[in-house]
Amino acid sequence: MKKLLVFISVLSSIFLNAQTAEEPIKLEAEINKISDTEYDVIFKATLFKGWYLYSQYNPDEASLPLVISIPDGESGYKLVGKAIEKDTFKKYSDVWEKDEIVFKDKALITQRVQLTNKEITQIKLNFFGQVCETACINVDEDFTFSLTGKTIQEKTTLDDRSKLLSKKLKLNLKNTALLKATTEGNDESSNGLFNIFILGFVGGLLALLTPCVFPMIPFTVSFFTKQAKNKRKGKFNALLYGFFIVLIYLLLSIPFHFLDNIDPEILNTISTNIWLNIFFFAILVFFAFSFFGYYEITLPSSWGNKMDSASSVGGIIGIFFMALTLAIVSFSCTGPILGSLLAGSLTSDGGAIQLTAGMSGFGLALALPFALFALFPSWLNSLPKSGGWLNTTKVVLGFLELAFAFKFLSNAELVGHWGILKREIFIGIWLIIFIALALYVFAKIKFPHDSPIKKLSFSRISFGVLILAFAIYIAPGVLKNPTWNLSLLSGFPPPQFYSIYEQESDCPLGLNCYKDFDEGLAEAKLLNKPILLDFTGWACVNCRKMEENVWSDPAIYKILNNDYILISLYVDDNEKELPLEQQFDFLKANGKIKKIETVGDKWSTFQVINFKNASQPYYVLLSPDLEILNSAQQYTDKDTYLNWLKKGLDNFKK
Repeated sequence: MKKLLVFISVLSSIFLNAQTAEEPIKLEAEINKISDTEYDVIFKATLFKGWYLYSQYNPDEASLPLVISIPDGESGYKLVGKAIEKDTFKKYSDVWEKDEIVFKDKALITQRVQLTNKEITQIKLNFFGQVCETACINVDEDFTFSLTGKTIQEKTTLDDRSKLLSKKLKLNLKNTALLKATTEGNDESSNGLFNIFILGFVGGLLALLTPCVFPMIPFTVSFFTKQAKNKRKGKFNALLYGFFIVLIYLLLSIPFHFLDNIDPEILNTISTNIWLNIFFFAILVFFAFSFFGYYEITLPSSWGNKMDSASSVGGIIGIFFMALTLAIVSFSCTGPILGSLLAGSLTSDGGAIQLTAGMSGFGLALALPFALFALFPSWLNSLPKSGGWLNTTKVVLGFLELAFAFKFLSNAELVGHWGILKREIFIGIWLIIFIALALYVFAKIKFPHDSPIKKLSFSRISFGVLILAFAIYIAPGVLKNPTWNLSLLSGFPPPQFYSIYEQESDCPLGLNCYKDFDEGLAEAKLLNKPILLDFTGWACVNCRKMEENVWSDPAIYKILNNDYILISLYVDDNEKELPLEQQFDFLKANGKIKKIETVGDKWSTFQVINFKNASQPYYVLLSPDLEILNSAQQYTDKDTYLNWLKKGLDNFKK
């Protein structure tokens, strides 16, 4: 159990910022002939500052060690001992509580190879290693060497046009050391994880109020307290039961971390995939109607029966299977909520680690009553009786699922530029949904499993009034000039400039912006103004929050409008193809080719190679001669952002 908890803890720390940088290691190799049958293969690695490559001699139960091997299927040669390493040093790991052996900044590794067949003309070696900072990336590369000449390695070559366009993508930035200051001090990531944890916790509390889970609380707690030989043992078993509930939901998120491990940008890529967002839209609509009572979603009954049989084993294993049984039999109520959590996490910048945070919160909320009522059994008497209110909770959740579903349809629509689900139409759909929800709460609409209501309770009337107030709040959003800014909705509807009404510009808040870096740079040079480089995305919730809640501040808006050249680069614009003459192959540091075919391909690659970052929003202040004017900024508050802009202006004037 201890090893499992350490494993989960390490996964969380490893993947915390897995999307903030790509290719932190540049790896090259050459071969030197020693004799007719022996060769030295020399691997040279250059690491980003602050990143470490782990040695092949790294201790057991620590970070993954370096491994040089012969790929399967290759023959005619063998390795002579382990590789010779140069310039390694020890670094204490707080996670593993031991000294690790690492390379820093650069690595020189020499592996001797001996031929067992003198007739072969080439050899192939695999280089596997783990590179870590606050994130970890696995390096897994095959190198092929010709034995007919010296220092020959298979390399991918680019045509002249691709070389030229790749070169233009790399900026000659000045004062780049200033970039990292805010990235290191920015705690938005941890705040974001805490917020996701809280949302997951709220989801778990809502799941408790459903007919699949709520009746299980007194039954399960009573079972433990009565079956145990003494009260102390009963309380311990109930607490252990609660712990296993948390652990089960936490484990559900683990496989998604391996997607991050395969490719640090994969979750960021699928988050803006049109068909994935449409799929999530359809799934959530399907979940919503199951909550309305038109059908029930359940896992195969055989699963529950097998888990229930396993729970009779007794001891810790039996309690674990009891917790697993609860997770399976309650799926018809918890599944839709978990589906929303999964969809929301995988279509956000945080990816798998956000899913882990959300699942942890969900599991904790679900386990909490079992633990509390085990410690204080007398509280069971204060629980309300099961009844029609449980089904009402499910239906209300169904309406919320339906509203949430349209966010994913909006993501697909924005990335596809279909021009159908504009901001006012989106808000109009939400208005209809919440008016329908209010009518349901006031018993004007009924669903299949609703009980007859003779008289509305005070709590039900109060809840209905709150829903009507929210509907009135969002109603002006369908108008051309809303009477107030819908700050509570920021990030959910499409941006304000994506409107059915004619807009002055297609930039946030009607600002003048450029969506091509070269065009914006030319304008900055002409007017001698600093640049605000805005890496954003059509499906980026935090980008919309920054634009609608921070940029809208009068002092900030004035500076953006008058003192900066705004360049907004949409890194998820993957449906808009570049002209054929601007499409090219880009050679990444690991020797692999990335095809630059869309606007999103170009600007996401541009961000990574120049700023070693792949998250949005991401803001950089530049002078027209490409000098960094201030540390990079991400999601933040008004005061911080205003001071950041002012400091950039001061540095520009100096």
